This record gives sequence, structure tokens and C-alpha cells, in this order.
Amino acid sequence: MTRCRPCSPVPEEVRRAAVLLEGRWTVSILWASAEGASRFNELKQAVGEIPPRTLAHRLVELESAGLLERRVIDARPPRVEYRLTDDGHRLRSVLDALAAYAGAV
Repeated sequence: MTRCRPCSPVPEEVRRAAVLLEGRWTVSILWASAEGASRFNELKQAVGEIPPRTLAHRLVELESAGLLERRVIDARPPRVEYRLTDDGHRLRSVLDALAAYAGAV
């Protein structure tokens, strides 16, 4: 009888990243934001069938995680834009790898 080999514990950094990215629509929002600054309705249109409440919640989560920056533009009427931070841009290679994998499957 063979025994299974013991697995190493998952590093805490990987767990934190997985928890953040496993939220539904999160990867799609990051992908849409990688093009540059986007407004709420532009992100909603790019992502698709996401409920507005869910989009707002995911934007707050990504901003809290330091991946998105929220900028209020002083105009009439005021508007808000979201853009990737430097940390968010570091995820671009992960997003590109996911896209390449999805194209190969």
C-alpha cells in the first residue's frame, strides 16, 4: 500500500491573493481596468451582466486591497474614475496568462 506524500502548507501570501481574486467578477474588473481609467458604467458595460451593487462592492474591495485607485474628477457633474495602481499593474502578467490559458483550452 502506498501512502500519499505530505503536502506543504499553502503560503499565506497565496491564500490572501486567492481570497481576493476568487470573488466573482474580480478578474474581469481587473482586466477591464488594465486598459486605463474607467468610469463605473464603462466597467459595467465591459464586464457584462454584473449587478451594480456587486460591481460597487468589488470596486471597494479592490481599492482596499490597493489594486485600484478611485479618483473623483472635479467637473459638473462630478465623476469618478477607477484605474489600476502599480500593484494592480503587477497582476497584468497573471491576467495575460489566464487569457492565454483560456485561449488554449
